[in-house]
Amino acid sequence: MIVGLCLSSAAQDVTRDLKLTDGATIEIINHFGRIAVVAKPPIDDKPVSHSMIASSPKGVSESEIKLNTVAGRMMIEVVTKDARKRIDLTFTLPERSRIKAETIAGAVDVSGNIAVIDVKTETGTVAVDVPAEDLTYRFLWTESRPRFLSDFELSKVKEKTGGRFEIRGTRKVPGSKFQVPGRKTEEPDSVSQVPSPSPQRSQIEDRRSVAENQESNAVNLNFTTARGIILLNVPPNEVGSDLRERPLTEAAKAIVRSGDSLLMEAIRRATPKYFGDYSRTLPPMKRMPTFAAKELVTDAPLSQVKQALVRVTDLRNRSVAGLDAKDFEVTEGGTPRKIVSVEPATAPFNLVLLLDVSGSVENYVNFIRKAARNFVETVDKDDKVSIVIFNEDVKILSKFTTDKGKLSSSLDTFDAGGGTAYYDALAYTVADTLRPLRGERTAIVILTDGDDNRSFLAFDSLTGSIQESGALIYPLYVPSGLIALAAQNQNADIDPMRKKYMSLSAKSEGEGDKLARVSGGVYYPISQIGQIQKAYEDIVLQLRTAYTVTYRSQANTTGGNGVSPRLKIKVKRENAFVTISSVSSAEQKQN
Repeated sequence: MIVGLCLSSAAQDVTRDLKLTDGATIEIINHFGRIAVVAKPPIDDKPVSHSMIASSPKGVSESEIKLNTVAGRMMIEVVTKDARKRIDLTFTLPERSRIKAETIAGAVDVSGNIAVIDVKTETGTVAVDVPAEDLTYRFLWTESRPRFLSDFELSKVKEKTGGRFEIRGTRKVPGSKFQVPGRKTEEPDSVSQVPSPSPQRSQIEDRRSVAENQESNAVNLNFTTARGIILLNVPPNEVGSDLRERPLTEAAKAIVRSGDSLLMEAIRRATPKYFGDYSRTLPPMKRMPTFAAKELVTDAPLSQVKQALVRVTDLRNRSVAGLDAKDFEVTEGGTPRKIVSVEPATAPFNLVLLLDVSGSVENYVNFIRKAARNFVETVDKDDKVSIVIFNEDVKILSKFTTDKGKLSSSLDTFDAGGGTAYYDALAYTVADTLRPLRGERTAIVILTDGDDNRSFLAFDSLTGSIQESGALIYPLYVPSGLIALAAQNQNADIDPMRKKYMSLSAKSEGEGDKLARVSGGVYYPISQIGQIQKAYEDIVLQLRTAYTVTYRSQANTTGGNGVSPRLKIKVKRENAFVTISSVSSAEQKQN
């Protein structure tokens, strides 16, 4: 029931305080922007404030927000004469509210314990995050085949007359405290997916569900869209490029086998049926040993000489060279330790060259081969290199080796074409190819245009696993138009007027930069062919710029990678940062 309404306005936005109680009904019409709703529970049995904020880059006037209360229903409508003006509405509402929202292209985003969500849209995405223990849903697409993603398996899609498609069903989690009074429950070891009722019964069932929702924590979803995407309990930033329910690729299967829980969960969300089918064929998973799981060593001798492998980077994540002992300081538990020496690190790297051979670069195989061979010739003779290619799936051309002739020969064994599952290929490299090398010096060099259209994974699903792997990532993003120009004339200059048609998308630009930052690598946006070789040379320089710091230690407790939780290594330079890769006994090194 709606108790009252208070109004206030800001300089650019329109803010309205809504005095609402649980179970309030709100109808929202916003054809010119998005609708976002969050339901908040009381805090310490005290009701929270409920409000609406209308915002626009052009500012919002009070006259553009129409609000009426009729028969216990609050109705809010955006009214603007300029159809190009976008006005977004953000609501904070009480739990168990009943929402009816209508938009055209704007997204509808609802989260919290909402009793009823009724949405009508044309192309806008509908994303909800609601309790799913007792859920009734009906999703209808009127002008396209369904595009949806759910945190759990839904009922099967049914094709209706007139080219419409419907998903309808009920989900009840056995043993849940949220049970509808008078409704029969399933057996305690099953989750029901109730088939679609007959058309004659559907309206009766819907009305009964609405009444029962007021007395329980059941949730009723009713979405109608022309060509929109529906997301049920899946974060929009974790949605992959291809929403089709499809069999797992070899890359996806390897990710499932890897045991990486973050990546596995993202694959499960993308294709729950095929994920479940494949998971059941695997033996019980054995947990891989990790550094964090190792027991602390408490009986190490005091005053021993130790060596720390460290990288020093600046604000741009670039390695800082030319440092010596006087530039460093080492402390344990705040107590200074004597530095014996500081020397450039000489340990070899394990490098993965990840090559995009998808349709976006089709017919330019020779360019990819030449660029890859140039990288192989640039790396140090002691560095081990593996070459992995990807389009819709991945393929290992060469396992780790220092044999440059073998690496070069492997590049004659592939053809280009197909879709681009870039995110899956990167996840595969981290979770499968580099997994046996945890604790060693590893890096991934990527040659791609940065676009993805086939991955099960979304970009945001990768970052946690990348950080945990410890691998440095060096993305070289090359516009496909630039590759085409190079294939026609290796020495051609770029026409300034055409350059804008051979640039990277803003999306890929941002993702490439983020990949480098979260891993500790460097991002290289390529605008001229000659920059690729310069990038290779710079990558090798970055990899070689690390230090072995030898110091006298009195710490008798270390973690699995030898790093004492009390150890701090700093450099006496402004805006320079130290990353400790590992610590070991100098005596062990000598032996």
